[in-house]
Amino acid sequence: MSIIRLEHVSRLYGFGDATAVALDDVSLEIEPGEFVAVMGPSGSGKSTLMNILGLLDRPTHGTYQLHDRAVARLRANQRAKVRRDMVGFVFQSFNLLPRLRVIENVALPLAYKGLLPGRRQKKAADMLERVGLGDRAFYFPSQLSGGQTQRAAIARALVNNPKIIIADEPTGNLDSAGSLLVMELLAEIHRSGNTILFVTHNPELTRYATRVVYMHDGAIVHDEQTALGEVAATARKVLYTLPVQTEDHDLAGISTLMKHVPSKSDVKPEPKAKSKAKTTKTTPKTKKRAPRKAKK
Repeated sequence: MSIIRLEHVSRLYGFGDATAVALDDVSLEIEPGEFVAVMGPSGSGKSTLMNILGLLDRPTHGTYQLHDRAVARLRANQRAKVRRDMVGFVFQSFNLLPRLRVIENVALPLAYKGLLPGRRQKKAADMLERVGLGDRAFYFPSQLSGGQTQRAAIARALVNNPKIIIADEPTGNLDSAGSLLVMELLAEIHRSGNTILFVTHNPELTRYATRVVYMHDGAIVHDEQTALGEVAATARKVLYTLPVQTEDHDLAGISTLMKHVPSKSDVKPEPKAKSKAKTTKTTPKTKKRAPRKAKK
């Protein structure tokens, strides 16, 4: 039984000649317990798809069933309730409230659910322990590193025990070490039974997925199952286009290349070009002065 089912879903913005098609006749089924990566170039419709799946937006056409319930045409307050109880969000920009402490940010969804303050505090503290931030509970978000901030955002997404976790570029603002930590945490959450959908531009992160969906121009153009720990076949073609001995060798080559690419500050203007420009400007001036002396 599918936990998510989209049938011929389209999302249009604007009207008349200014209409833009963000999603174009998308049909998709996701089973409980899947770890789905969504890939595609910028503007391909990935975030729009995530917003519809997470009930932050509604389709212009088509049907959406979430856990066998039709949710495409629900009113705003009904969508908010379903979203609160069934979906947890992890955003690229973290979206923690800067004036609240970490534990208060994590407990915020429980306040909307109506839990008493003591119960909220206890559940939020337990969730922070789960993601390894028990000792950072009373810090402010500005006092955390990028990886710690994203783990706090994951704790907030999990605190309501949602069936589905939607992560839109969860490693986009992190370095390689922070990205690895966040993906390992999502993998652990997946092993505990959650359904996870995440958007990524990094083919390497498809190692964590059991399925990869590719989008282009608002449509799903390819959908493949993949084994955990392996880069998806189609993503591998994008990442490893040159014949190399091993993947480690390829990554080492990319690292070496990046070290030798000069930055803008390293590029200095050539002095010869300036001197040539000056000589070309002075020659016509001397020609103009000669006839003036002749007239006098």
